[in-house]
Order: sequence, then C-alpha cells, then structure tokens
Amino acid sequence: MLDWWAWLIIIGVALLLMFVTAIFPMGTWFTAAVSGAFVSVGKLIGMKLRRVKYKNIVDAYIKSKKAGLDISIDDLETHYMAGGNVISVVDSLISSHSANINLTFASARAIDLAGRDVFNAVKMSVNPKVIETPMISAVAKDGIEVRVKTRITVRANIARLVGGAGEETIIARVGEGIVSTVGSSASHKDVLENPDNISKTVLNKGLDAGTAFEILSIDIADVDIGRNIGAQLQTDQAEADKRIAQAKAEERRAMAIATEQEMKAKTQEMRANVVAAEAEIPKAMSDALRKGNLGVMDYYNMQNIISDTNMRNTLGGTEKDSKKKE
Repeated sequence: MLDWWAWLIIIGVALLLMFVTAIFPMGTWFTAAVSGAFVSVGKLIGMKLRRVKYKNIVDAYIKSKKAGLDISIDDLETHYMAGGNVISVVDSLISSHSANINLTFASARAIDLAGRDVFNAVKMSVNPKVIETPMISAVAKDGIEVRVKTRITVRANIARLVGGAGEETIIARVGEGIVSTVGSSASHKDVLENPDNISKTVLNKGLDAGTAFEILSIDIADVDIGRNIGAQLQTDQAEADKRIAQAKAEERRAMAIATEQEMKAKTQEMRANVVAAEAEIPKAMSDALRKGNLGVMDYYNMQNIISDTNMRNTLGGTEKDSKKKE
C-alpha cells in the first residue's frame, strides 16, 4: 500500500497534466508540426491566453507555408487583432502568387482593413466582371429621346483598391458620357446607325480614373427610341402661352367691367345731383315770390311755356323717344 506522500505526488502529477492539457492546444500544435509550419508552444499558449482564435491563424499559416509564401505567424496574429480576415488575406496572396500578380502582404492587409474583399478583388483581376447599367435616357439635337443600355467589362485595379471609387461611380460616369455623346449627335438616326460610336467616345474619356477598376470595354446592349421631347416641349410652351394670353384677356375684361361700373356710378351720381337741383327749383321760386323778385304773371307765363313745350314734345314724339332712351 502506497504512502500518503506517494498519493500526493500522483494527484499533483494528474492535476499538472490536466492543467497542461487545458492550457496547451496539443492538436493544433501537432497539426502545424506535421504540416511543416512549426509553431512554438509558448506562441500557442500566448495566443490562447490573449483569447485569439489561434486555430484560424495556424490554419492560415499552414496555407501560406504550403503555397511558399513568406509570412510570419506574428503578422497574421497582428492582422487578426486589428480586425482583419486572415483567411481571406492568405487566400488572396496565394491566388495572386499563382496568377503572377504583384500583391504584397502589406497591401493585402491594407485592402482588407479598408473593408474591401481582397480575395474577390484578386479574382476580378484574373476574371473581369461585367457591370450592366440601367436604361439611360438621352436626347439628340433633333429632340428625339434615345434610351441606351450598356455592359461595362471591368477589371479590379489592385493598386487603387484602397481609396478608389466603386461600381456606382463607374455607372454614373458612363451614364454621363452616354448623355453627352447622344446630346451632341445631330439626329437620333445617327445614333441608331452607329451605336458603337457611343462606346468608343465614352471609352476614350478615361472614366476609370480614380476608381478601383480598369474599364476594358463598353458594349451597347440595347438602343430604343423614346418620346419626341422637342415636340412635347413645344406643345407645353404653346399651352403656357395660351394660358398667359387667356389670363391677360381676362384681366382686360375685368378692367373694362370695372370701368363700365365706374361710369354707371358717375351717371347715377349726376342724375341724383340733377334731381336734387330740380327739387330746389320750387323752393327758389317760392322764395322769389315772397321776396317780390318774381311776379304772379311771370309765374303763369312760365307755366304756359312749360305746358306748350310738353305739348310740342308729345306731338313730335320727343318725349316718347327720350323715355325709350332712358
């Protein structure tokens, strides 16, 4: 039977083995060792204590060694801790190395940290991508609308991936070039006869400057005739002129009505003044009779004259005509 100190040694050794097994990633270390990408025990334990996904880093390190790349595991760990994707960076370096594309680890790391998919960028450098633009509307000098759809073949420019503009800028610039090219054409028939002139003119403008791509070709996918913009603009202008003329005529009519109403008001005012003046005549005659300025015989003679005048007007139809006019 073992002594107590022997049992204590056995328990201590067992606890030590359990601790080492928990701390030391034996499987990962063994995989790296047999793959020719040796990683020290201290390095693995340090990564585990720093809570780094050491398995992903070791897998990327093994890939790089198998592909003949000179990348240290410290660089991979630094890139991982900076928030980068070490697998994508290593895959892009392997692809670029196989395709004889000059891409360094520093460039690939910068592209990855900038938010670009560096692996897809390398693939696009080898296999160009086709970008299809939406239907772009332009108007020729004869006023006919021409709608053009293009396919742009681009290749990723590795040197300009960091800070270079994306696909949206390429589409916008091509659309601008199509509008200016069609707009400078004398007739829409010229565009239909030679649609390749659009792609040649736009391609010669250097639209890929400052972008992350290199434009290889611009091909016309579809050309359609749209509306007669010139005729529509003339129709709209004629309608606007018509409305302006109607507004001016209505304004003149309103002014004429206002003038007529003003004249009627003045006429009524004059008639009221005449009636008021006629109403003062009996008062004036009564006052003249009282003061002796007018005799009774003079008053009767005046009445006879008025009666004679009314009789003559009646016989001559003057009074009737005057009443009709009134």
